Amino acid sequence: QVQLVESGGGLVQAGGSLRLSCAASGSIFSPNTMGWYRQAPGKQRNLVATITHYGNTNYADSVKGRFTISRDNAKNTVYLQMNNVKPEDTAIYYCNLRWVITRNYWGQGTQVTVSS
Repeated sequence: QVQLVESGGGLVQAGGSLRLSCAASGSIFSPNTMGWYRQAPGKQRNLVATITHYGNTNYADSVKGRFTISRDNAKNTVYLQMNNVKPEDTAIYYCNLRWVITRNYWGQGTQVTVSS
């Protein structure tokens, strides 16, 4: 089994920065893709960014140029550096790890609230 634990969420002022971390543990297959998704009240859970084992990244258009995803393969940890945050970024942020569609794991989520 795989467990993901997020940290770093909290309250931040618009224009500020926040760094999320997610550490994975358990029976993790490599290579894999890790990422961040977010869900605001009343909305679907949507992609924020993903990163492959090899460092290939994919970002939602809404966060391009502001957020940076990175990972430490040795630590099975993924990060999300959030810069110039906006109130629209307010959501629960979920860490994700997957390697096939049947092996797709989620963290508990961490709340990010951006005040204006």
